Amino acid sequence: MRTYWVFFKMRVINGLQYRTAAWAGVFTQFFWGFMEIQLYRVLYAANPERFPMALSGIVSYIWLRQALLALLNTWTIENELFTTVLDGSVAYELCRPSSLYGMWYTRTIALRVSRVLLRCLPILLVAALLPAPWGMNAPASAGAFVWFAVSLALAACVTVAYTMIIYFSCFYTTSADGLRAVLMPMSDLMSGGYIPLPFLPAWLQRTLELSPFGAMQNAPLRIYSGDIAGAALMETIALQLFWLAALGAVGYIMQQRGLKRLSVAGG
Repeated sequence: MRTYWVFFKMRVINGLQYRTAAWAGVFTQFFWGFMEIQLYRVLYAANPERFPMALSGIVSYIWLRQALLALLNTWTIENELFTTVLDGSVAYELCRPSSLYGMWYTRTIALRVSRVLLRCLPILLVAALLPAPWGMNAPASAGAFVWFAVSLALAACVTVAYTMIIYFSCFYTTSADGLRAVLMPMSDLMSGGYIPLPFLPAWLQRTLELSPFGAMQNAPLRIYSGDIAGAALMETIALQLFWLAALGAVGYIMQQRGLKRLSVAGG
């Protein structure tokens, strides 16, 4: 465990060096956040009672999603990990006295943590200071914030476990580009990355809430905004724990079976 912790710290420190890219990301996310909020304001102006979430809840959802985008999106990946398999340099990884799955998982989550540390605070600070209806609201209660923090950690872990499946798919194909092109935008849509799940048809919303996609960014963002509370909150946390274990098991099995068929040529 100490090995993974040291490796995690090294990767986070390395990621914190890219401050210029982080500021570019912050300005981009401010632009998209304002654009989305304006769109919802226009829609809510006609008949706000028809929508499943209050406008204030939507605004908080959007700002949190923008602030935590680097942590919770499904398309933050390291192309270098695919390359190590395709060019055979994964053999060096296998020589280390540690689990390949554990090292790649640690490396992936460290990349996300380093990026979100550079970007989230400016966005959250400005969003909290903006006047209504543009500003982000505080959580409904201290308890809601605690559950939000728990769910956020679980959502990040579930998202990385899902990403690990995409990584290890390259053990079974000559190129994982096609699979990535399908799985990443699909998962972003189904996890609430484009629109919150309550805006989808009821049958589809419930299906996605029970799926691994509902355990990703959908869960913490809706808990913070107060859209998930009470018994539904406990169910959501339980589903996040279940999908973390399930996706982790699938990814580990894919790695183990993929290594049996892996061949590396060279001297």
